[in-house]
Amino acid sequence: MNAELHYRPATAADLDKVVGFPQNVDELFFCYPKAVWPLNVGQLAAAIAERRESTVAELDGRVAGFANFYQWQHGEFCTLGNLMVAPWARSRGVAQYLVEVMETLARQRYKAPLMKVSCFNANAGGLLLYTRLGYRTVGIVERRAPDGSRVALVQLEKPLP
Repeated sequence: MNAELHYRPATAADLDKVVGFPQNVDELFFCYPKAVWPLNVGQLAAAIAERRESTVAELDGRVAGFANFYQWQHGEFCTLGNLMVAPWARSRGVAQYLVEVMETLARQRYKAPLMKVSCFNANAGGLLLYTRLGYRTVGIVERRAPDGSRVALVQLEKPLP
């Protein structure tokens, strides 16, 4: 792992930074489909209140990434959600690092033998990342984009050793 990367639980002080990560409606839809553009602290705080293990990754001491679990069943699985990376930190390994951190938290704190994630078909970067990290497609379901168009939500899973 990159020595410049560290993780810690997200705090209220991080929210104003994290809400600036999605750069447009599509990016927000990819990381938080229920949110309304533009993402604000209230929406993110509401998500954190309903989820578990909200975590930030820091790169060189700056908040560079965010993720959490939106589903969790102790001893069964955790589902990764709200994965987002700051624009300035993209293509620097932050997303991969954060996925690996969340896998570790799932194993250690939830005894989860399986990690699940969903990724929209237009999110090529996400699909390529998850596939590279060993996730396999287990289903595809229809959803609606903010403009009402049909999109495919690709459901992926990875056994956690």
